[in-house]
Amino acid sequence: MFAVTILGNNSALPTLERHPTAQIITCNDQLILVDCGEGTQLQFARYKIKSSRLRYIFISHLHGDHYFGLIGLLNSLNLLGRKEPLTIFAPPELEAIIQLQMQCSGTIFQFELQFVPLLEENQGLILSDKDLNVSFFPTIHRIPCYGFIFEMQKRKRKLLPEQAKVYEIPAAYYSKLQEGADYQRKDGFLVKNDWVTLPPPREKKYVFYADTAYSEELVRFAHNADLVYHETTYLHALAERAAERFHSTTVQAATLALKAHAHRLIVGHFSSKYTDLTCFEEECREIFPNSDVATEGATFII
Repeated sequence: MFAVTILGNNSALPTLERHPTAQIITCNDQLILVDCGEGTQLQFARYKIKSSRLRYIFISHLHGDHYFGLIGLLNSLNLLGRKEPLTIFAPPELEAIIQLQMQCSGTIFQFELQFVPLLEENQGLILSDKDLNVSFFPTIHRIPCYGFIFEMQKRKRKLLPEQAKVYEIPAAYYSKLQEGADYQRKDGFLVKNDWVTLPPPREKKYVFYADTAYSEELVRFAHNADLVYHETTYLHALAERAAERFHSTTVQAATLALKAHAHRLIVGHFSSKYTDLTCFEEECREIFPNSDVATEGATFII
């Protein structure tokens, strides 16, 4: 399974109905948290997110609405008895911030907390495990800020058992067929792999754009993505204000998705000045029809 669950969709100032940015990515049996605004640990409880499955945390930048909930979440994990290591990918200053908070409160975590710094000069692949490849790239904001590309690893080729039997291939060799190997029978006949298997599904791709002004240079990161998240702090009428504050509008987010040939767009990071989010979806769909508002609690299957 590869999916995104929205825990928070608002920008800097929380409202009673909307929380700052936070998302959970489900990749098979593990969870990844992207950003951690205030109240994220309560959203874990509200939407029954199993924190024991959390393996990685990605923090896009150090504006408070993207990480002020982190120390609370970490402390809760500690109180719940977590023992497994947890890795945080974030701007390098975050490690000192967390260590200072722990020091001042006399807190000692019972699990290993690992920090991996995000530095613009090192942009590109930053994580590769059995299920997932993650890359990062700089966005355009007032302080160093990064977006993330999550790509589910290619699975093995699909075996066609009946075809394998026709060519007299022993079952013990099936795993090698799924890895792409040909099979040579004892009589010397070579069975080509694509006669008895089908290609694996293509890699699934989710792209998270953190806070950013719109730029054509950012389009390439979302090329052919299955799902794109892009901030839309403002509706199109406030494009000038968005530019001044290094944020984006509905029209800009939809234009990026269109130019990137993405399959689906979700938008969030809404200014608290808006109470009705319907217009965000409407403005996006005029340009990119397959657009949705990142409603809190909603899960988007990739």
